[in-house]
Amino acid sequence: MSLSIIGFLTILIIVVLLISNKVTPIVAMVLVPLIGALIAGFGFSEIGDFFTEGALTVIEVAIMFIFAILFFGVMQDAGLFDPLIRNMIRLTRGNVITVSIGTVFVASIAHLDGSGASTFLITIPALLPLYKHLKMNPYLLLLLIGGSASIMNMVPWAGPLGRTASVLNMDVTELWRPLIPIQISGLVLMIALAAFLGVMEKRRISKHYGLVSAKESAAAIERINGDSSSAKDEESLTRPKLLWVNAILFLAVIGVLVWGIIPAGFAFMIGLSIALPLNYPNMKQQSERIRSHAPGALMMATIILAAGSFLGILTGTGMLNSIAEDLVTIIPAFIAPYLHLIIGFFGVPFDLLLSTDAYYFALLPVVDQIATGFGIESLSTAYSMVIGNIVGTFVSPFSPALWLALGLAGLEMGKHIRYSLLWMWGLSIVLLIIAVLIGVIAV
Repeated sequence: MSLSIIGFLTILIIVVLLISNKVTPIVAMVLVPLIGALIAGFGFSEIGDFFTEGALTVIEVAIMFIFAILFFGVMQDAGLFDPLIRNMIRLTRGNVITVSIGTVFVASIAHLDGSGASTFLITIPALLPLYKHLKMNPYLLLLLIGGSASIMNMVPWAGPLGRTASVLNMDVTELWRPLIPIQISGLVLMIALAAFLGVMEKRRISKHYGLVSAKESAAAIERINGDSSSAKDEESLTRPKLLWVNAILFLAVIGVLVWGIIPAGFAFMIGLSIALPLNYPNMKQQSERIRSHAPGALMMATIILAAGSFLGILTGTGMLNSIAEDLVTIIPAFIAPYLHLIIGFFGVPFDLLLSTDAYYFALLPVVDQIATGFGIESLSTAYSMVIGNIVGTFVSPFSPALWLALGLAGLEMGKHIRYSLLWMWGLSIVLLIIAVLIGVIAV
């Protein structure tokens, strides 16, 4: 129990620090777990091993992030996304509500591969400029992408269902089929949420900035990209004549990323190595483009590595598993028959306390064992925990992909949690109710 208390306090302090913005994420995720591990009785040598193991789990994400941000930065400099933004503004006529709903569709399609990292890499660089031009809150963008991707994350080739199937020792496709109506319901709810938040966002923009027309938005983009402006450098960074070549290169990199034939970081390395000389033949220009985008990439790469240290220490010390087991044992006996629903109900807040592995590999087996004793089928327990938790995937500081998204959008974890947590929790509760009503979860 003492290990659980130390682990819980460690996570709680980190979450509070992240939400309050008192310190940078690096400080919170390095020093707090270190102190917690020392208090738990582990030596520096052991903690060093935990750090190494944790860092190894995120090193590929860190490498991918560095080269992805450089690649997308060069693509943005070259003007690849400008026509897309202009066309979206033209189609939406500057309508904030339509943009919000469109974000749900784009994110859902982008997450068909089940990879959160690739979803954010595809959607944020393309949509963030549009949100900025329309003066929309970028945290709304992250909420809509994260929520839509979480719903799509129920596909069998994504992580949560694979973990659940391994725990239940069953075929993952069979596990997924009953969840298809839940996914459809979830996407409908996300569209409704996008429309509602879009209305609220439109009112906020009108109040603070006045109405922004499509013509004004398009003009703003033209001013940014305009090669006729006297304020611009003599030689514009945009490469309109290479638009289709850059588009083919971009799609090729994304295709390789989805295909998975080579590691994502290597794919972006290759893409960057082609994009730089293609658009900027001069070595001085290439170095300037790298220097321009490197600070943000390096900052977020260090945060990702700090998150690896955080996860490594909490996993290596056994704190995460201890929390998962003790949370169940302290629950009063009279609510045990409804334990699967209770755990599902608090699934999203659990994302702030437990990693995905701890939730499915440590908590799920214990809950299933108790629930089975009260005549609750293992599938009902699994579905309750999956549906209740999965929507909060990209609100959790345990998600490396979320740190990637925050880096791409230039946002803060604490503000994202404050903005998105209650909406995602509410969505998960509604999905749980739907699952009970249609018989996916037995009561």
